[in-house]
Amino acid sequence: MALCAVAQGLLTFYLIGSKPVYPVIGLLFTSTLGIYNFCILISKPEQPENSQHGRIRWFFAHYRLMVTLTIVCMLSLIPLFFLISGASKILLIFLAILSFCYGLPLFTIGNQKFGLRNIPGLKLFLITLVWTMSCVLLPVLESQAVQLTTISMRDTTILLAKRFLFIGALAIPFDIRDLFEDKQLGLKTIAVAWGEKNAYLFCQVLLAGYIVLLFLFRNNGFSTDFWALTLSVVLTGWLIFRSKWEKNEYYYFFYLDGVLILQYVFVMVFSQISIYL
Repeated sequence: MALCAVAQGLLTFYLIGSKPVYPVIGLLFTSTLGIYNFCILISKPEQPENSQHGRIRWFFAHYRLMVTLTIVCMLSLIPLFFLISGASKILLIFLAILSFCYGLPLFTIGNQKFGLRNIPGLKLFLITLVWTMSCVLLPVLESQAVQLTTISMRDTTILLAKRFLFIGALAIPFDIRDLFEDKQLGLKTIAVAWGEKNAYLFCQVLLAGYIVLLFLFRNNGFSTDFWALTLSVVLTGWLIFRSKWEKNEYYYFFYLDGVLILQYVFVMVFSQISIYL
């Protein structure tokens, strides 16, 4: 997931015509790795060795290593934080608060404690918002702060909106996979509220909206970037259509999440091909 965040950040830098800002790349990698590990650590099951999820069994079988890695990631955020602009610092603090509140049981109703993810309809929105703001708005703010590029408010809004749709479409199949578990936990996800079939259809609608916004971004029309990203969306739609909740969990973490990296690879490959044509 940390590599996925880096790839999405690099994709943003490319699309806005900016060279990568390496403190931002470092922040995306370490913060993503750190927060994902942190969320697993605070949700440790009573007997992790008996978990139905292979990644949970592996994580807690290497508990000391993962705790050490999480601490290193969190500490590395301190020097990186002071290498970015003031606007980026404010955004990063806001995203950090959202990320920690997502998993921590900060609220209480009666005898039941819960976090932001337990609020009906909020789980998908929070995941999509944090990923979009981290991988799009943070690179945009920092690129403009160091005067590597200029981008209009219109194009920034389109870039945020289309990435929001794409990340949202990728996140929904994970809710479908966890449909029965989320029902038992009382999480009101889209899959729980709308049903499996409607959730799949909604994913395709989001991807269609992404393609429309892709065409409008910077008025590029049918550019090389358009075809590269459209290919990634078609592949994503096919992978979502094939996904089922009973599939092996690595189908989701390797194939579906891997599309986040493939997007950047496709754009780079298509851009190189266009040079020689």
